[in-house]
Amino acid sequence: PPPGNLSDCPNGSRWVMDVFSECAQDGRDMASIILGLLSILCFAAASFPQFYQACKTGIMDRALSIYFLLGWLGGDLLNLIGSFLADQLPLQVYTAIYYVLADLVMLSLYCYYKVKNRGGSTAPINAAFLFLSLGTLSTASFLSRGAAVAQDPVTFKGRSLLSAHIDELGLKPFSRAEIIGFTIGSISSVLYLCSRVPQIYTNYKRKSTIGVSYSLFALVMLGNLLYGLSVLLKNPEPGQGEGDYVLHHLPWLVGSLGVLSLDVVISFQFLAYRRGSCSTHEEREALL
Repeated sequence: PPPGNLSDCPNGSRWVMDVFSECAQDGRDMASIILGLLSILCFAAASFPQFYQACKTGIMDRALSIYFLLGWLGGDLLNLIGSFLADQLPLQVYTAIYYVLADLVMLSLYCYYKVKNRGGSTAPINAAFLFLSLGTLSTASFLSRGAAVAQDPVTFKGRSLLSAHIDELGLKPFSRAEIIGFTIGSISSVLYLCSRVPQIYTNYKRKSTIGVSYSLFALVMLGNLLYGLSVLLKNPEPGQGEGDYVLHHLPWLVGSLGVLSLDVVISFQFLAYRRGSCSTHEEREALL
């Protein structure tokens, strides 16, 4: 049906149907959508404090673990691929594209300061970043066209990968699109979880969190919390039980709430190393 068709959702909100093609019939559904949008805003803004911190301290290559950045990039790449393969809404595809671009910027900054602090030339880093960014944007135009031609109504699930078709819900088995999204979502969640472990080890090894922006993790924690709540608040489709609904979203719940628990550990590291950490000048001297 075209946008705004409320034939299957007689008591739903028209603007939600027009924008997200989703049926929101009560306050619980509306709260789920609002929390999902807020979680996207938190994820979108999370990278900027780290960009500022990197430029301010110049020790990003020592402060962040490369495996943390690569794991995060891998999770977001799978998020982007899954958003396309599972016929996500354009808003979700655009958001996934932004995540990948932000990860590329952060990874480029890491490589830039890694080379700069060793006295090498940063020109290859700048060229590689430009090449990857143009490639991502070119892919984005293709993905956005693919998402725009999607005809079937799908439900909005924030940062999730799974596209749940209305006529395939209930107690029926997973559809092919759901299986693809579920599999990719599971791998993406594992990468998100594994990415935190190297950063926790790096902080412990340095006994310092200088060069790492806590706002990055605070916003990601808030985004994951809001996303988890948005999924749990959403009403199951007619004929679908609460348990079956949670099962269909289990990988993304594990990914969001599991990462949240590991980010809490990093938060305690910020408190533990707040006084005993070395100064920025001392870290620069160690590099020299």
